[in-house]
Amino acid sequence: MNIMDFNMKKLAADAGTFLSRAVQFTEEKLGQAEKTELDAHLENLLSKAECTKQWTEKIMKQTEVLLQPNPNARIEEFFYEKLDRKAPSRMNNPELLGQYMIDAGNEFGPGTAYGNALIKCGETQKQIGTADRELIQTSAINFLTPLRNFIEGDYKTITKERKLLQNKRLDLDAAKTRLKKAKVAEARAAQLNTSQPEENNIMVNVSYVLNLLHVKWLKIWAEEVTKSEQEVRITQSEFDRQAEITRLLLEGISSTHAHHLRCLNDFVEAQMTYYAQCYKYMLDLQKQLGSFPSIFLSNNNQSSSTPVQSVSAPSVLASASASLPSVSNSVVTSGISELKSSSGSRKARVLYDYDAANSSELSLLADEVITVYSIPGMDSDWLMGERGNQKGKVPITYLELLN
Repeated sequence: MNIMDFNMKKLAADAGTFLSRAVQFTEEKLGQAEKTELDAHLENLLSKAECTKQWTEKIMKQTEVLLQPNPNARIEEFFYEKLDRKAPSRMNNPELLGQYMIDAGNEFGPGTAYGNALIKCGETQKQIGTADRELIQTSAINFLTPLRNFIEGDYKTITKERKLLQNKRLDLDAAKTRLKKAKVAEARAAQLNTSQPEENNIMVNVSYVLNLLHVKWLKIWAEEVTKSEQEVRITQSEFDRQAEITRLLLEGISSTHAHHLRCLNDFVEAQMTYYAQCYKYMLDLQKQLGSFPSIFLSNNNQSSSTPVQSVSAPSVLASASASLPSVSNSVVTSGISELKSSSGSRKARVLYDYDAANSSELSLLADEVITVYSIPGMDSDWLMGERGNQKGKVPITYLELLN
């Protein structure tokens, strides 16, 4: 029963406080009550905190869009994070493209120029996909998580203390308003006429009673003034204490900026690593495919008016194709034609690895030199290759004839 009485009294006191704050807030909005203004330094700190929160949210959301452009995937990751469960692993876009290229290359045949090129491109795309995953993971840990911790942790604490400061200010201003009203009422009571009538009649007794009431009235308002002054002192002390707590928290925003600066450097470093990896992968791929255009076109008796340049330009044919494509094509075509029409042999450099599809073919290693010759009736895209005691058919597109 005592606990219930205590709870009821506390509930009534909280309701009275809430009502007092609501009345004070409404009168301030209507211009009927005075409002205690915060000092300029605290106002600047509050403004800086609010600005930091808004821009941190925008940067965080746009970074998430940059790292994961698919909105459905972002929503899925959000729900799994809230459920404290790991999201299912799926291929990202570069990995998916790479897998399609590899499957297509195997379908067309690894021994064909196009099939082999697709496989190499697919493998590079998968490497880029792996680098993309590493970028997302590193950025999430070193950049997004600290930003999110500020929004969901530090700023929530600031918001809570700021709300308490607002309530303490309303309590202070409500106490000041009550003190002001009590002093006005006391002054009015003191101005009442307390003179004694001269006639010795019934009015003397009435006057005496009025004087007693007047004294009691003055005493009541004097007590009310004293009580209000004490309440103002208490609420002023609580307001000053809460203002100091809020100020200390807000001054930590500068430290937050310094921490976010370090996180930003980590994010830039992660991006730099990612783009450097992508550049390296594509550079290696371009080197591997550098000789494809000129040789492939020459074997199909086609000429090109646009030169296709290679980064490394390792071969004579690739260098010639960069400056004089039509001449290069004719040289390659004439060289192969001469080899096919004669019974002699030529030395050839292998451009890239080739795995034999059956026992009639010869496996090749990039950059090795083998002997090639033609056999009557062979397919125009193939030559016989010989390396020591090993021999077998080799695709022309994998070879560079040497002078």
